[in-house]
Amino acid sequence: MKKLILLVLMISCARETNVVETVEKETFQQLMQKNYTLVDVRTPKEFAEGYINNAINIDFNSPNFNTQILTLSKEQPLLVYCAVGGRSAMAASLMKSLGFKKVYELQGGYNNW
Repeated sequence: MKKLILLVLMISCARETNVVETVEKETFQQLMQKNYTLVDVRTPKEFAEGYINNAINIDFNSPNFNTQILTLSKEQPLLVYCAVGGRSAMAASLMKSLGFKKVYELQGGYNNW
């Protein structure tokens, strides 16, 4: 019985996928073709200076970030980016703790775009 329980645990752990995945520009572009929600976590000023098409702006530094991000589906994958990767990494980590199932972060952020 102990061996069976251990086997079940091993299989379930092996099936776990990373909730947050940092991906290269090319992979990010491929994921965009799936029409996942695209979130720019930079400030509104940065967003106004340029953004990736179809992105919505939810400022990570805003006191309303949690409230705004929770309006999005936790079940659907999200694409997230900032300027260079710092804020988007923190946002993705927070989103994971809030129960989002899958978050893809653009490596190098908008500056790498």
